[in-house]
Amino acid sequence: MTSETDSINLTDHFLIAMPGLNDDSFSRSVIYLCEHSERGALGLVINKPSEMSLRSLFEKVELPLTRPDLDSSLVFQGGPVHTERGFVLHEPMLKPDETDGETVYASTLSVPGGLEMTTSKDVLEALSSGAGPKRVLISLGYSAWAQGQLESELAENSWLTVQADPNVIFDTPFEQRYDKALSLLGLQAWMLSPDAGHA
Repeated sequence: MTSETDSINLTDHFLIAMPGLNDDSFSRSVIYLCEHSERGALGLVINKPSEMSLRSLFEKVELPLTRPDLDSSLVFQGGPVHTERGFVLHEPMLKPDETDGETVYASTLSVPGGLEMTTSKDVLEALSSGAGPKRVLISLGYSAWAQGQLESELAENSWLTVQADPNVIFDTPFEQRYDKALSLLGLQAWMLSPDAGHA
């Protein structure tokens, strides 16, 4: 029996849905875990775009979008929790001359060894002005697990896990991210039986 101190920490990992996971929100999903502790877990689905463009989102918050590289981007469905709130996943943005890790934006969760997730409007204002982080994924809503819930789902073989690779999030077309994340484990989707792990 492992104690809580031996519990796994999947922060900065991908959760990859097993084929048997038929939940509408999570079927064939890849989730970037921003936080995982004994209190629970929080992450963003990175491969399920909504029908809303970033341009529409910026219009809703009354900001112009002057970054041509983001013009055709879509807003993602980050998960079923707080679907009216925006979450910006981006590369770390440290204040100039800051080595202690203080971030540029007001409400930012820095993922140890990984990316940052910002929920404050200042990151959108920076992007609007043509600045801000170079690589971003913007979602509405997030995915969350209560204490012990994710561990139970892992024990039921609902998810595969692998160290996250930012290139899957930012450089891979969204329809290829599931297969690309599986390839980090040396797997392909056809290798996974929907009832894998069940005798």
